[in-house]
Formats: sequence, structure tokens, C-alpha cells
Amino acid sequence: MTKRSNWSIPYFIFLVLFVVLPLVLVIVYAFQDNEGGFTLANIGQFFSDSDAISTFALSLEVAIENTLICILLGYPAAYILADKKLNRSAVTIVLFILPMWINALMRTLATSELFNVLGFTLGKGTLLFGMVYDYLPFMIYPIYNILQKMDKSYAEAAEDLGATPLQVFTKVTLPLSMPGIMSGVMMVFMPTVSTFAIAEFLTNNKIKLFGTIIQENINSSMWNYGSALALIMLIIIGITSLFNSEESNAAEGGLI
Repeated sequence: MTKRSNWSIPYFIFLVLFVVLPLVLVIVYAFQDNEGGFTLANIGQFFSDSDAISTFALSLEVAIENTLICILLGYPAAYILADKKLNRSAVTIVLFILPMWINALMRTLATSELFNVLGFTLGKGTLLFGMVYDYLPFMIYPIYNILQKMDKSYAEAAEDLGATPLQVFTKVTLPLSMPGIMSGVMMVFMPTVSTFAIAEFLTNNKIKLFGTIIQENINSSMWNYGSALALIMLIIIGITSLFNSEESNAAEGGLI
């Protein structure tokens, strides 16, 4: 145990057991039939299942709407928190992060009960409200980190060259904060597509998201089709992650 590399062994074992092995099992089940033979029917079933495709499209729609709302609300909040002139108290930052200390399921149940008490009809509006409430801190925090660490000399140089406050923001602050925005998008968009508990509690199962279909198939012991749906979702998430990574690198490279 004198070598530093030996300390990574427990992490390697954890990675294999709880990340690599589950992914391998998902892939294996996705390409198996009920008898254990190789098949592509599970993948083909998704593309021929109109309900699954429409549910997936709805999940993307809800995820895009939730992400856009979180950006519109989260960026100004992160900007205010990172600006020492606008925010002089560290308590304000804690208040924004505080909801993350509470279990997401408990927050969702509390939100659902609040709507019931107020007499609101559960539907897409309540679903989006709950999504934004649950995921907004995940948008604020990465943007806040980037803005806080940003070199203020760039903005000062732009001001010295005659740039207006709006030009400083659009030409300097916003481009430099793009990596934080991309991180926030990843942390909000991806979980929204795959979630199921929030949709169940905040719509009384009136609206089903893609994660709900996967859960229903797994609970019904339809492991093969459920794994195929999970694999399709993982592939789409992986492709989206690559595009976001390239955009972040391009944004950083354009400022060097």
C-alpha cells in the first residue's frame, strides 16, 4: 500500500461493479430474446411502437422546456450571486443551494401535496413547475462557479475600450460563461429525459415520460425490451454529451 496507485483499487472495484457491470448487463439483455438468443427485435420494437416514440418525443419536449426555463431563471440568479456589488452575503448562496440538501423525492411529494392543498389541477404545468423546482439549483451552481472564477480584467478592458455594459455582457461575460451553461444543461436536460417519479407524482400518471416506460417494462419483468429502451436512451444521451463537449471546447477556444 506504499504506492499511490494502490489507493485507486477500491475505486476501480466500485467502478466495475456499479458502473461497468450494469451497463454490460443492459447491453446483453437488450440484444437477447426470452430464450437467451441474440436478436435485434427489441431495438426494432421501439421504432415500431408508436406509443414509445410519442412518449420519447414528449420527454424531449418537456426536457427542452425545463432546460430553457432553468437557463432563463438560473443565469440571472447566478449572475447576481457572483457579483459582489449585487450580493454581499454568503447566506444568499446557501439559500439557493439549500433545496439540494433535501431528498428530491421528498421535495416532489411536498410540491404535489402543495398543489393538492391549493386545488391546482395536476398536469403539464405542475410537472414543469416541479421539474424547474428540482433542477434549478443544478443550473445555477455551475454557472455561478464559472462567473465567480472569471477574470474581471476582461470586462474592465472592454469597458476601457468604450464597450457599453450590454456589449461587455454579450461579448465577454456570456461567452466566458458558456462552459458553465453547458454543464448546467447537461445536469438538467439528461435527468429530465430519464426521470419517472416526478411525472408520476405531479401528474397522477396522466403524463408518462420515457423513464416511466422503462420502469413499467422492468416492473413487468420485460427485461429485454426495457433494457433496449434504456440502451437507446443511453446512446442518445452519449451523443448529446459529445456535442455539448465540442461546443464547450469551441466556446473556450474562441476566447484564447
